[in-house]
Amino acid sequence: MTTGLIEIRRARPQDAPSLAEVHDAAWRTAYRGLIPGLELERMIERRGPKWWQSAIRRGSRISVLLVGDEVAGYTNYGGNRAKNLPFGGEIYEIYLKPVYQGLGFGQRLFSAARRDLSLAGLPGLVVWALSDNQGAIGFYEALGGQAVAASTERFGGKVLDKTAFGWQR
Repeated sequence: MTTGLIEIRRARPQDAPSLAEVHDAAWRTAYRGLIPGLELERMIERRGPKWWQSAIRRGSRISVLLVGDEVAGYTNYGGNRAKNLPFGGEIYEIYLKPVYQGLGFGQRLFSAARRDLSLAGLPGLVVWALSDNQGAIGFYEALGGQAVAASTERFGGKVLDKTAFGWQR
C-alpha cells in the first residue's frame, strides 16, 4: 500500500472492479447481522463491476477516495429523493474499506460530496442510515447531522428502521 498521496476524484469506468471490492468489504462489515444473510449476499452480488461501470457511464455522481493508487472508499450522491424533506442534496452511499475506517477519510468524502452538491445548486443535505448501524449513526452525529425523519425498509422478510440525518446549507 502506497500512502504518499490522498486524493478524491470522480470515478472512472476503470475504477469499477475496485468500487465493487470496496462495496463488498464495507457492506459485509457494516451489515452482517443486521440485514439477513441471504438478502445481504444478493445485494452485494448485484453490485459487481458491471453495475459500477454502468452507473459511472450513466453519469451518476460517484467519487472515489484514493490512498496512493488504491481505491479506499467511495461516495455516491445526487439530488434528494425524499421530496418531503427540505434538502437539495442527498448522499446515497459513503463507504470505506474496513482498514481505512476511523481515520478521517469518511469525513473527507462527506465534505467533498457536500461541496460538490452545493456547487451544483443543491444546498442542504440528507443521509439515511439503518437505525441499528451504530457506526453510521455515530459518524453522522459527529459530523453535526440532526435526525430529521424516520422510515423503514424491508430486507427479505425483515423490516429495519432507518433514520435520516440532515444538514442545512
